[in-house]
Amino acid sequence: MGESSKQAIYFHLEKGFNLKRQEIPCKIDVFAHSIEKIFGLGANFLEVLIMKRLHEKVGGRFKWQRAQDFEFTEYVVAARRSFLTRKETRRTTEEMVQCDQMTIEG
Repeated sequence: MGESSKQAIYFHLEKGFNLKRQEIPCKIDVFAHSIEKIFGLGANFLEVLIMKRLHEKVGGRFKWQRAQDFEFTEYVVAARRSFLTRKETRRTTEEMVQCDQMTIEG
């Protein structure tokens, strides 16, 4: 999507549904409902674009419980959970390396 398209969507979300851009990750169900109201069946296309982007950001490594049937909001929750788990793992690893470095230096 182009920048002007994104800005138009954010504008409609805020004015029509009282949903600010920064609130979207915390109110994904409201976001999904809002884009369905704005785009009708076309919302599915937007949801797929968002899921592809999330898949790229998360690295495509997260557990999905269902083989075929899924909802956009469930997919986003699974991606978020995977991202946070990986972020926590990375932070713990970095802390361990820093601790090891301090031990070696000390």
